[in-house]
Amino acid sequence: MSLLVCSLRHLSPTPKAKSSRTGRWLLMAFAFACLSQLAFAGTLAVGTCEPSYTSFLTISTAVAAAPSVGSTTILVCPGIYPEQVQIIGKKITLKGVASAGSNAAIIEPPNGGLVTNATSTFGGNIQASVLVQNTTATIEDLTVDATGNGTVCGGDPIGIFYQNADGTITRNNVIHVQVIGAFGCQGGLGIYVESGATTIQPNPSPAADATVTITYNNVQDYDKNGITANGTPTGNTSNVNVTISRNTVMGAGQVNDNAQNGIQLYGANGSVTYNIVDGDWYTQATYAAAGILIIQSYSPVITYNTISNTNVGIYLDSVNPGDTDNATVKNNSITATHIFDAIVACANLSTITSNTVNFADESGVNVAACGDATPTDTVTSNTINGACAGVLIAPPASATPTGTYYNVATQVASSNTDSCTPALVKKQGGKKSIPAASPAGAKKL
Repeated sequence: MSLLVCSLRHLSPTPKAKSSRTGRWLLMAFAFACLSQLAFAGTLAVGTCEPSYTSFLTISTAVAAAPSVGSTTILVCPGIYPEQVQIIGKKITLKGVASAGSNAAIIEPPNGGLVTNATSTFGGNIQASVLVQNTTATIEDLTVDATGNGTVCGGDPIGIFYQNADGTITRNNVIHVQVIGAFGCQGGLGIYVESGATTIQPNPSPAADATVTITYNNVQDYDKNGITANGTPTGNTSNVNVTISRNTVMGAGQVNDNAQNGIQLYGANGSVTYNIVDGDWYTQATYAAAGILIIQSYSPVITYNTISNTNVGIYLDSVNPGDTDNATVKNNSITATHIFDAIVACANLSTITSNTVNFADESGVNVAACGDATPTDTVTSNTINGACAGVLIAPPASATPTGTYYNVATQVASSNTDSCTPALVKKQGGKKSIPAASPAGAKKL
C-alpha cells in the first residue's frame, strides 16, 4: 500500500467548479498529475521521513513504482523492513537516510524466512535479501541483517547479490548471513557478484558483463564468504570486474567445520585494496581459509590490506597456465596466520613486494606451482617477523627473494614440504606446503 503524496499543488490555480464538466476536468487533471509524478519520478521515499516525495510503506512497492526508463533514487527512512528486495531491469539508487537522530534502515527476512529468488550461474538456489539483476544500481547506507533467514543446508542465503548487473555497493552493514544450524554447508555469502545466463525460475537472468564497485561496507558473521566475485575468464579478460576497497570483513574466528574466505575473486578480474580482513580461521589442515583468495584472476591488484587471524593471508591460485598471471601483492600487512603461510603464490609472474608479515605458522611467502608448470615470481623487500621460513620455494617454482627477516627458522628455504619448526608456535611439519583452497561457488579445483 502506498502513501501517495500527491496534492493540488501540481495543478494550476482553478476557480471553484461551477459544473459537473469542470469537476470532471479537475479530477482528470489531478489524476494525470499523480500518474505523471510516478511515471517521471526522480526520487521516491520509503517511510514517512521524506514527506516532499511520493512515499511507500515498503521498499518493494517503491521499487515496483519506479519507472522502467530513466533513473530513480529511493530514499529509505530509518526502520525495519521485513522483505526481500528485487531490483530487476530498473536503474535505481537505494539509499538509507537519517531522520530524528537515526540512520538505521534495516532489511531483514520476512516472516517465514527467505525464499529462493534466483539461481546461481554456477548452479544452486539463491535466497537473496537484496537481488539486483540486469541493470545498473547503487545500494548504500543500509543494514542487511539475515538473522532468522530460515535457510537449511543446500540453500545459499546472500545479503546483497548482483547478477549480470553493474553498479556500486557502499557503506552498508551486511550481517548474520548463515545457513541456520548447519555452519559447514558452504552457503552464506555477505556480498556476491556473478555473471552468466540462468534459465531457471524464479527470475531467470540473461547473461551480461558485471562491473561493480564495493567500498566502505562492513561484512561480518557470514557462513562461507564475506565478499565474493565469481566470473568466467576468457584469456586475460573476464565477464566480472570488481573494485573492492576499504571494507571491513570479519569471519567467525577459530572454527572446525567451514573454511571461510574473507574476500574471493574466482574467475573475476579486479583490485582488492585497503580492506581490513580478520577471523577466517579453519582448524583442520585439509583446507585453508583465506583472508583474500584469488583464483583465475588475470593481473589482480592486492595492495594495502590489513589481514589477521587466518590460515592463509593472501592466496594466489592458478588452475590453468597463465590464468592468474601478473598479480601485484604489495604493501599488505598480515598478522597471525594459523597452520599455513602468510602469502601463497601458486601462480606465475607474481610480484610480491613491500609486505609486512608478523607471525606465520609456516612461511612468510610460499612460492609454488599449481596451474603453471614452472612459475617464476618476484619476491622483494618484504619484512617477515616470526615464521618457519621467511620465503619457501617449492620446485619447480622459482624466485630470487630479498627481504628483511626476524625470528625465522630459515630465511629462504627450498623444499616440497615444510618440515621445519615454526619460530613461535607448535611444530606443523610433515604435510604438503601448499594447502587446498576452499572457494565459494559450484566450480571446484
